[in-house]
Amino acid sequence: MCVFLKVTSISLVAQSKKRGLSLDEKREKMLQIFYDSQDFYLLKELEKLGPKKGVISQSVKDVIQSLVDDDLVLKDKIGTSIYFWSLPSCAGNQLRTVYKKLDSDLQSSKKRLVELGQQCDALKKGREESEEREEALSELKAIEQKYNELKEEMGQFADNDPAAFEAMKQATEVAHAAANRWTDNIFTLRQWCSNNFPQAKEQLEHMYHEVLNSEANISVGIMDDFDYLELPAVVPLGPVGDQLLEGDS
Repeated sequence: MCVFLKVTSISLVAQSKKRGLSLDEKREKMLQIFYDSQDFYLLKELEKLGPKKGVISQSVKDVIQSLVDDDLVLKDKIGTSIYFWSLPSCAGNQLRTVYKKLDSDLQSSKKRLVELGQQCDALKKGREESEEREEALSELKAIEQKYNELKEEMGQFADNDPAAFEAMKQATEVAHAAANRWTDNIFTLRQWCSNNFPQAKEQLEHMYHEVLNSEANISVGIMDDFDYLELPAVVPLGPVGDQLLEGDS
């Protein structure tokens, strides 16, 4: 039993010796080098001093950079070399700066909290639970329901919407004018072909009739009844229009 406990204790001691330092511990160790000597160092010099404090040389560069990022270690390039240094007063100044910023943020947050509290109190006024408020909310709900019903009813008359009908009418007129414009172009082209190729009149007429739509494989040629389009009178039909026609009949 005693032998087992002794072996266990030796194993735990060995494991504790193998455990590496955390980043914070490494930062403290490297800062202590600066504070003890109050001197300036090159990176390669710090990489030699680090292992003496338990910080392996391979991690010295990253540890020093983290201290530089937090303004706990200063660096400057002199000639072709970069020097690092840190004094106890530098750390004190940095902490005071951080403290002032945190204190300013705290005061701003407290002020904002008071403002939000005042806004909340102001919004509560007139919203207290009461019979009058409940009646008003009930009336509002009824009005919203009625609005939705009327909106749905209006949708039934969409086919007879004057604005939609007028837009459709204008679009039809534009399409009608375009169709007749192309019809006029076709007549003009046929006349030009007849005037310039009178000897091929029969072949041209045959070609006009035999033009095919290659995609649909149907004849889209010019038929004998090909002519300008006439725009018929438009009678609006729909749910309401049908009812009116039925009533007239």
